[in-house]
Amino acid sequence: MRNTALALSALLLIGGAGLSASGPAAAATSVTGDYVEARTAEVFAGGCILGSEGEPAGREAILAWRVGQGRVNGVTLDGLSIVAVVAGDTSLGMHEIGGAAPSRIKAALRVDGRATPAQRDALVELARSLAPGVVRDIVDVRMVPIEFTRDGHHVAVHAGEAALDVAAHLHHDPNCGALQWFEPLASTAGAELGMTNVQRWSGSSLGSQWDQTDRKSSFIGTFALGAR
Repeated sequence: MRNTALALSALLLIGGAGLSASGPAAAATSVTGDYVEARTAEVFAGGCILGSEGEPAGREAILAWRVGQGRVNGVTLDGLSIVAVVAGDTSLGMHEIGGAAPSRIKAALRVDGRATPAQRDALVELARSLAPGVVRDIVDVRMVPIEFTRDGHHVAVHAGEAALDVAAHLHHDPNCGALQWFEPLASTAGAELGMTNVQRWSGSSLGSQWDQTDRKSSFIGTFALGAR
């Protein structure tokens, strides 16, 4: 009952005046932290692989943020995390190279279970502000325990039905003809390509589920929002 009530509250607040990115509230936003993203299509590949995947691939992605320190709309978020799982009606990235853009992208949010109601709303605003292109039609918000770990070589995230395991410092053969085709789905302060060891979503709210391993489909980086 508590999770249901919190989810309904978050959905009702989305788009409300309290989440405005302008005015006095925006002046109280200055936050930095870690970011990781994985898609269901390669972001670094040769043209033959990109062509074979095409628009049917890459409709889904998992995005995760962990706040290092800072505030959103005056609410302190140090150490808290939020995960956005998104699914579109076509590839999330092909429009960057001339394809069709999705007409609808649904998002399921998993919010750090340690957050207060005010922190929950601020985390939702953080995700919407950093990834407005994909975190827009929010159909599911739940409070769950989130584990977000990062070292110099690896990022792992577990949040309810969502899981990521990504290796940093992607290595490739310079003779293979591969290119980076897409940019991160969220604004970053810096990002590098990663190897997705595991990407899994088993939830039911997006109309699709996936479980992928060993794909060049990730970005690892940092983010900064608000005053510098």
